Amino acid sequence: MGRAFEYRKARKLKRWGNMSKTFTRIGREIINAVKSSGPDPLGNPRLRVLIQNAKEANMPKDNVERAIKKASSKEQTDYKELTYEGYGPHGIAIIVETATDNPTRTVANVRSYFNKHGGSLGTTGSVDYMFDHKCIFKLKHKEGIDLDELELELIDFGVQEVFTEDNNIIIYGEFESFGPIQKYFEENDFEILNAEFERIPHDTKSLSEAQTAEVEKLLTKFEEDDDVSNVYHNMGATL
Repeated sequence: MGRAFEYRKARKLKRWGNMSKTFTRIGREIINAVKSSGPDPLGNPRLRVLIQNAKEANMPKDNVERAIKKASSKEQTDYKELTYEGYGPHGIAIIVETATDNPTRTVANVRSYFNKHGGSLGTTGSVDYMFDHKCIFKLKHKEGIDLDELELELIDFGVQEVFTEDNNIIIYGEFESFGPIQKYFEENDFEILNAEFERIPHDTKSLSEAQTAEVEKLLTKFEEDDDVSNVYHNMGATL
């Protein structure tokens, strides 16, 4: 098993501890998907998978329908998806993904968090090269599936790693291959439980317990901000 597996195992895909935060994030992604390709899930692959993500997160169906209806309203402003890069304390590289209706507010907040916690906001590309951008699918396991054969079949679709976790199939692929991979699974009757994107650091940097705590304070500030969708970093295990 490769780097994506090891990274996932170490990180355990840390998720928001606050359910309402998760619902807000998915709701904004649904709004952007509807605005981009329409409100009909049959004709909108991204919306289809987001509805499934909402289901797995136990997001009420009413919330999903409200987000779709809200996106169809002429009064609904767009949520711009913006990414910020910088360094936290002790040289930890950080990427902050946001979805915002007020970029001026968002960049001011992100810069403030960096500055107040011993870090600095960088320019575009300043740390992005330290990470691989991947798509990740979680599938319901199918009877009779041979993972090695499945991986071989999916190589041409941009898939790089296939493994099992909690009796589900986990697929990692190139960021640009999300659409073709999703189409393959739908056409071959795989049940997609969740599909999203991940940034995996090329290398991680281990810190002392006290240093880790400093970085965690900064990461917590990002995660508490409603405009922030995801936060990635290259901090490794505590020494």
